Amino acid sequence: MLTEKLEQLKALFTEMGQALIAYSGGVDSTLVAKIAYDALGDRALAVTAVSPSLLPEELEDAKIQAATIGISHKIVQTYEMDNPNYTSNPVNRCYFCKSELHDTLKPLALEMGYPYVVDGVNADDLHDYRPGIQAAKERGARSPLAEFGITKLEVRQLSQQLGLPWWEKPAQPCLSSRFPYGEEITIAKLQRVGRAEIYLRKLGWQNLRVRSEEDTARIELPPEKIKDFVLTTDLPSVVTAFQELGFIYVTLDLEGYRSGKLNQVLNQANTALKV
Repeated sequence: MLTEKLEQLKALFTEMGQALIAYSGGVDSTLVAKIAYDALGDRALAVTAVSPSLLPEELEDAKIQAATIGISHKIVQTYEMDNPNYTSNPVNRCYFCKSELHDTLKPLALEMGYPYVVDGVNADDLHDYRPGIQAAKERGARSPLAEFGITKLEVRQLSQQLGLPWWEKPAQPCLSSRFPYGEEITIAKLQRVGRAEIYLRKLGWQNLRVRSEEDTARIELPPEKIKDFVLTTDLPSVVTAFQELGFIYVTLDLEGYRSGKLNQVLNQANTALKV
């Protein structure tokens, strides 16, 4: 079944002839870039959009992975932070982010002779609240992984099968996802939460989030890692480091890390309306 899906992906890119990949360096878009390059060679181009919501370390990873694959890699700037519809952080913030992205990529693709822009949206993404998917579709982007029903687990399995060393790389959405809806996003806040996550990663904790709520940092780790974190980490040093970054309060989420956690307020609101 997995082999069949891989062949379908290869056939799709062969049929496209040329493709520009919206490439963040995450495991999904990197798999798409790998398969596109295998099918198209120099007729595939990976493009990474850079803005304050992207960690510099993620950009470096994207460069290294593209070079490992062999695919041509281009970097462009996006300016979603200039849009108050984005920085005010409404529930559909991602719509404005992806609108900016694809309003940048589509003209670039046409200018360079690429008839298709494709992204790394997978089948699981379709079951979460992802307003950015709508923005991409409105601008004609294709999502090959979702089209063939490829889940996140299958993305990792295919990546491992193709020998990609980062197949277990944790998901790393843009830094704006660390803020509760309604709290204004600023470059200073993005840099603060980004530096906080880098600090924890340097201590050896990889799959994590630092959620930022005004002056409070809430650390999320996988539930099975919470006990180890408390027992083995110099907690006063963590508090000091975070306070030096500008946080006043530093907390640990006892539920643990869960993708899309901030969307639970939307589910609660919908439930309340139905009562």
